[in-house]
Amino acid sequence: MKKTFKMTDVDCANCARKMEEAICRLEGVTFATVNFLTQKLTIEGDDERFDEIVKQAVKCCKRVDPDCEVLL
Repeated sequence: MKKTFKMTDVDCANCARKMEEAICRLEGVTFATVNFLTQKLTIEGDDERFDEIVKQAVKCCKRVDPDCEVLL
């Protein structure tokens, strides 16, 4: 499954890169990108675990930048 989510308050491109790297390391993720300019998160991963992957991805984003929000 592949979905794109709107994000708010991603402070910089470096933070976006750190978020992307952390999400890519999650089990079941086949592709992830965080676009700083458009403030969008795209995740592709296992259909069976997708809801859990999204929850973990949100936690990864919060760890890197506590002010950012992923609009689910």
